Amino acid sequence: MAATVLRQRLREAGLAHRVVVESAGTGGWHLGGPADPRALAALGAHGYQADEHSARQFGVDSFADYDRVLAMDRDNLADLGLLAPDAVSREAVQMLRAYDPAALAAGDLDVQDPYYGSDDGFDRVLEQVEPAVDGLVEALRRELSEEPRVD
Repeated sequence: MAATVLRQRLREAGLAHRVVVESAGTGGWHLGGPADPRALAALGAHGYQADEHSARQFGVDSFADYDRVLAMDRDNLADLGLLAPDAVSREAVQMLRAYDPAALAAGDLDVQDPYYGSDDGFDRVLEQVEPAVDGLVEALRRELSEEPRVD
């Protein structure tokens, strides 16, 4: 869900051509499977066009491909920290909700896992993800405007 929201916000900000967004889990439970239909329904109800999704697993080799790795909760953060092959990789791992000033102030950086709950849990995930993604896009806008552009 967060990847779909981030892709849309990046398009709206005119940054989609400068940022690659991928989604992966730390476990292989749903490997190769599609997005949860409840997630797709919540995204659609909130005006998002969900991209095709096939679950994949983040591994040690994945760190070489990304500048920033965003964890949705503390368990994922810990798993990613254990997977990280070096200090640079560990520094790339961040909590998504750390980009939401209200979540940061409240000390509540976990995105709740809606999988075993009711359908409205997916709406709550969007409520947690959207402000964090907005903060992330603003941070990316600042970072990318500071980089020398090579065309």
